[in-house]
Amino acid sequence: MNYNTLKKEAKVVIVGGGFGGLYTAKGLKNSPLQVTLIDKRNFNLFQPLLYQVATGSLSPADITSPLRSILCQNKNTQVLLNAVIDIKPNDKQIIVDNHQSIPYDVLILATGVTHHYFGNDQWETFAPGLSNIEDALEIRNRVFMAFEAAEKENNPIKRQAWLTFVIVGGGPTGVELAGAIAEIANNSMKGNFRNFDPKDAKILLIEGLERVLPPYPIELSSKAEQELCNLGVTIHTKSIVTNISEDTIVVRKGEKHEQITSHTILWAAGVKASSISKILAERTGVSLDRAGRVIVEPDLSITNFPDIFVIGDLSNFSHQDNKALPGVAPVAIQQAKYVAKLIRKRLKGESLPSFIYKDYGSMAIIGQNKAVADFKFIKLSGFLAWFIWISAHIYYLIEFDNKLVVLVQWIWNYFTQGRGARLITENNKKDK
Repeated sequence: MNYNTLKKEAKVVIVGGGFGGLYTAKGLKNSPLQVTLIDKRNFNLFQPLLYQVATGSLSPADITSPLRSILCQNKNTQVLLNAVIDIKPNDKQIIVDNHQSIPYDVLILATGVTHHYFGNDQWETFAPGLSNIEDALEIRNRVFMAFEAAEKENNPIKRQAWLTFVIVGGGPTGVELAGAIAEIANNSMKGNFRNFDPKDAKILLIEGLERVLPPYPIELSSKAEQELCNLGVTIHTKSIVTNISEDTIVVRKGEKHEQITSHTILWAAGVKASSISKILAERTGVSLDRAGRVIVEPDLSITNFPDIFVIGDLSNFSHQDNKALPGVAPVAIQQAKYVAKLIRKRLKGESLPSFIYKDYGSMAIIGQNKAVADFKFIKLSGFLAWFIWISAHIYYLIEFDNKLVVLVQWIWNYFTQGRGARLITENNKKDK
């Protein structure tokens, strides 16, 4: 197939129902194409708010939407609940977990990333990351179980181990988790226990570089650090984790090693591409970066295979300012809309100029009334940045009922300081 030509009734297969895959499917609505969206989950997850599930502010249903419900008006779109286990680019087929072969004329991969332990995968058992709903529920269990265990512990040293929370990684996820846990200890749990004061909790944030939120301007990083300190978070910068075992983390700063006893260690230090990138590289010879993300062409296709596109967090697009685009929702959404438009153009035998990302800025929340926002032309912090963060996340939620429920929940939490979803449930990672 000439990359500028695409026939009507051509088969477009999208793998991944996150921002990238979903917005591509939505962009192909009412086209004469046969679209198939494949995901191993039956829902779209609004990942920017995953930490709020992990800290009891929201329930899983508040930030998820069934894919079939979202796409039910796309009469040309079929949704399949499967995992992709192989790709045959020369035959233009993918193989799913029931060994069924699914043909395609255009393939779009948007399976995202997961947490990265930099060669120390054994740490995951002791320090869960935050990539999916199961992770969020596991973290929620650990955080709230720690307070319950502290209530039953009479030995002050052992109790402090339960009340010590260590977050590894000072990026947006780490900052959000640290701030949320501090607010749980300072506000949400106030007066809930009889044998200890939740304010005795120690929240430690470990960052390997010299400041938290490294991609942000230094003045916003400093503001975020100040706000975290005001919440009672202790920040360790220029600190490298050298080992994690059950209830213990070892941190090196310079030549000094410190061993910290904690029953709740959380990982927010890095991401790596989903396993499909390795399959794609083996089958096509495409290059991967150090995190396993696929190096894409200016039009988001891959070298020598103009009918295969990789978008969202799974892709490394470095054709703008010579650095990879960040793994955030606006990038995935813009790339999805571009690919959908490009496919429509190919139906007419036309093409598009290279993809260009329009950066409207970045935001990170620290706590109630506390956030930082970098809009390039202006840098904000405090209440205004927090309000913009709230508004933007409501806007990007997929379905109206999610928008309404989350808005009402946030308003209620704002005035009550409560966290109504602080449930402790069975271990959700048993079969992971």
